[in-house]
Amino acid sequence: MNRLYAGFARTNINPMMGIPVWGYFIPRNADGILDDLEINAVALKKGDDCAIMFSADLLYVDTHIAEKCKKLIAEKLGISEEGIFIHATHTHTGPFLDPKSVPGEKDKELVAEYQAFFLHRIVDVAVAAFADLKPAKMGYAVSRAENIAFIRRFVMKDGSVKTNPGVNNPDIVRPVGILDESVNVVRFDREGADSIAIVNFADHPDVVGGCKISADWPGFARRTVEKTLDGVKCVLFNGAQGDVNHVNVHPRGGYLNDMFMDFDDVARGYGHARYMGRVIAGALLQVWDKVEYVDVDSIKYSQKTLDVPSNMPDPKDMPEAHRINQLHLAGRDDELPYKGMMLTTVVAEAGRMVRLEHGPEFFPMIFSALSIGKVAFFGIPGEPFNGIGVGIKESEGWDLIVPCCCTNGTKGYFPMKDAYEQGGYEARSSNFKAGVAELIIEQGKKMLGELRS
Repeated sequence: MNRLYAGFARTNINPMMGIPVWGYFIPRNADGILDDLEINAVALKKGDDCAIMFSADLLYVDTHIAEKCKKLIAEKLGISEEGIFIHATHTHTGPFLDPKSVPGEKDKELVAEYQAFFLHRIVDVAVAAFADLKPAKMGYAVSRAENIAFIRRFVMKDGSVKTNPGVNNPDIVRPVGILDESVNVVRFDREGADSIAIVNFADHPDVVGGCKISADWPGFARRTVEKTLDGVKCVLFNGAQGDVNHVNVHPRGGYLNDMFMDFDDVARGYGHARYMGRVIAGALLQVWDKVEYVDVDSIKYSQKTLDVPSNMPDPKDMPEAHRINQLHLAGRDDELPYKGMMLTTVVAEAGRMVRLEHGPEFFPMIFSALSIGKVAFFGIPGEPFNGIGVGIKESEGWDLIVPCCCTNGTKGYFPMKDAYEQGGYEARSSNFKAGVAELIIEQGKKMLGELRS
């Protein structure tokens, strides 16, 4: 019988100082490093079937760059591009990867140089992961990490829905959305080598703030697991995190320890990222010794492209959208009558309208499915709401389903249908028409069903 083999490799991807930092609608340039950015890779082999999963400490790996990575890796290793799963943890304190996304020639040069470095690094770590293949057995478990992820969209007293309305805002009525606090754990025990822990949790890594490079809570979670468990390497895949973040709008006791109020009315802090990493590591530790080991009869994978309708603007809204966008690009946000997260929302919405004024009418999106026996990973190229992850987990016939955001590209936010009627940053800035979330759930179930058959 063909055995399951698993390999692990890791490499540093820290950028040069001065490079633009991705994640906000204000300019930031890296002026220090708090902790290392990494690519972690897990290679898998069963018989002639091979796959590799990467987790990179970046906000996104742009779709065209992910495609370039897959091509380079497939050619180097002689494996199928469909078996390559490139995930970004979505840290908001990492560098840009696409020079077309930044203004200014100096910044473009830095980002282009960093992209070339990243391409070399991801190929190197792929080769190392396959060189590390060892016979393995796989187990899985589900735990919980409570009170570190919170729905970030709220119904307000005036009936509106706002994203991140501020800590202790007296106008908050209630959160609106589905919250999934589950922690998925997949364990590979290898002969004569370190075990591999894959952990999956859904939340925005937007906790640190500032201009210093950091992997945010995913990095803390990995390091805490490895400090606690001897002979274990940890890899983190972020889940369906589009409408959840770390902000507790009704904090009690010492919850705001190690936090400061940032420019957009969001409480952030490096110490809080450390706290979150410890909570997630603790959730893994609760089940690590009691995973259910299962036979792996096959490794299967599939990547399919689907055309999704875009959220093109109404022509009558374009004059105001252009005005707001021009003020923002000129660095004149202070001339707009908005503050905090509402300013971010209005600027992001205007940018979306200008970007899509003349189309396209559809965006091609690549969805990725990978199964290891009866454990399935489903990769979504952007930021899905928690409800999408919950919906995909309802697919039948699997022991465990692991939804992953920002995988094999990125296309922005995927809000649930009702969010478009309610409002808020995510729906107002989304590139996609209402119904995109439900389409993704349908596509996920379809692809996972095909893998199962």
